[in-house]
Amino acid sequence: MTTQAHTLIVGGQRSGKSRQAERLALAWAREPGHGVCVIATAEAHDEEMRQRIARHQAERPAGFATVEAPLQLAEALQSAAAPGRLLIVDCLTLWLTNWLMPMDSPPRREAWPAACDALLQTLPTLPSPVVFVSNEVGWGVMPLGREVREYADELGRLNQAVARRCTQLTMMVAGQPWTRPIENLES
Repeated sequence: MTTQAHTLIVGGQRSGKSRQAERLALAWAREPGHGVCVIATAEAHDEEMRQRIARHQAERPAGFATVEAPLQLAEALQSAAAPGRLLIVDCLTLWLTNWLMPMDSPPRREAWPAACDALLQTLPTLPSPVVFVSNEVGWGVMPLGREVREYADELGRLNQAVARRCTQLTMMVAGQPWTRPIENLES
């Protein structure tokens, strides 16, 4: 069983996932001695993404530290974790994209399983609770391209594996959270 109460927040694009993670973090940060660190996985490869990242940074609550970790998520979590510090991973979707569908390099498919395993093995060892943000992409139409289908399948597997290491799941719909405890935790 995990030593910390990790949370997974899933939903569609613009469903309010990041805002919900920030609400949870603000409640955490109100306690004396508590802090928050956002582990950001996005990379700015075009102007629209640069604007999106800038908007997220500008809207982020004051006092939240930020660490950029487009690939080495397990290592970033280990470095940022500390008693009294909540970590937000925003987001697993872009982290997987950076591994399997990078904009500026070939896919790193052979290295992906080790990176995913490192994340999953790291979670129970952290002194910090983690709030993960991820997209739910499996409710749409079946993508036409093989690579996109493989990506959607892998994101589904990643979300399930992370959820098994969390104690709470929140699904965001139209900015509204639907939260429940996760049963049958793995050790």
